[in-house]
Amino acid sequence: MKCGEIVIVGGGCYGTFYARQLTIAKSKGKAEFDRLLIVDRDAGCQMLRELGEAPDRRLVVSDWDAFFDEYLGRSASGAPVENHIVPSPLMPHLMYGWVLRRARARWPGRLVETRALPGKTGTPYDTAAPDGTRYLSHADWLCPTHCIEPALCPVTRAPRTWEMSETLTDLARRLDVQGPAVFMCEHRVFGVGSFSVTEVMAGEALVAEAGATGEPVDVLVGTVSSCHGAANLLHLGRG
Repeated sequence: MKCGEIVIVGGGCYGTFYARQLTIAKSKGKAEFDRLLIVDRDAGCQMLRELGEAPDRRLVVSDWDAFFDEYLGRSASGAPVENHIVPSPLMPHLMYGWVLRRARARWPGRLVETRALPGKTGTPYDTAAPDGTRYLSHADWLCPTHCIEPALCPVTRAPRTWEMSETLTDLARRLDVQGPAVFMCEHRVFGVGSFSVTEVMAGEALVAEAGATGEPVDVLVGTVSSCHGAANLLHLGRG
């Protein structure tokens, strides 16, 4: 794994694990990065207590939405985008939230809203959160903690025949909507998965292109791994 900055979402048990694993990977020559940015609202979070800060590791005390508005805003303005984001499995759909806010800023006089995904996705686990996000999984069992989703499933002991990014592509086709804009979290090193800021910028650009005609349009937006995902339907009204 080689990149500039790595943003870790949350400084609790998951974020502490990811920061520790990446630090070990760097010490063993398995990862190259300039710095880790661990983002948490708690100035005394678990990561700080257990690992502390270092020349290449810093806690950013901030709300996640506020942080990404500033951080990804700089990237959209031409800052280097070879950075990565390590999500937490328990976080809200943060990247969709950023894309939604960007769309509202781009088209202030236009209806921009989240709409419910109609019907079923076809995955064994499919549930809707109060904010409209659909949480999906190809697993109907309890997965091992920090599973890297290998080709051979550690639970079924059989080849993994599914890929959530393909599931969302098929879903977009069935629903006849634009996209999907997919942020794919892939295993990088020592149990840590991430997606690049480049992918986030590409997803935001897809939404901008879809809305450029001024016609009403729906765009499917998802953050996924091979087995699991969070998906939203972004509706743009007539411009």
